[in-house]
Amino acid sequence: MALAEWTVLVLLSQRPAHGFAVSQLTAPDGELGRIWRIPRPVVYRAIGRLLEADLVTPESVEPGLGPQRTIYTVTAQGRLEAERWLSTPVEHVRDIRSHLLIKLALLYRAGRDPADLLRRQRAALEPIARAIQAPRAEPDGFDEILLAWRRATAAAALGFLDEIAAKTEAGRS
Repeated sequence: MALAEWTVLVLLSQRPAHGFAVSQLTAPDGELGRIWRIPRPVVYRAIGRLLEADLVTPESVEPGLGPQRTIYTVTAQGRLEAERWLSTPVEHVRDIRSHLLIKLALLYRAGRDPADLLRRQRAALEPIARAIQAPRAEPDGFDEILLAWRRATAAAALGFLDEIAAKTEAGRS
């Protein structure tokens, strides 16, 4: 699934809601929109895909004078999938900015300790960082630029994880 579907699934696993409420959270000025913006039509498409996959189900219809809004909740399978995704480290350094940050925001939003995810994420990134630091034939041209970028971003990602883990640990003390 795409990041939008995962984000919507986890949000609905934390609290049943209608699509408009989810889109407010992921709007540019929303709680999660500053990390990953999901336009309203994409939220509704994500809900449709989650319905088709039997990961969410309609729970009720919100009463009111305006348009009726269906409240969605996750199924048992949806809850398992949301938990699995939320605790799985990202595979690429480039996904730290989007996937990992949204996972951390969702964990904090739920009042959950991210320490385990941070440890597992560091363990997943260390081999990548070592591999790009390994000596090899001197790259030239754009390969040299790309390797320098990869080394710098891997080092920054590991530094970020260490800093956040230390703050998380200090908060528990």
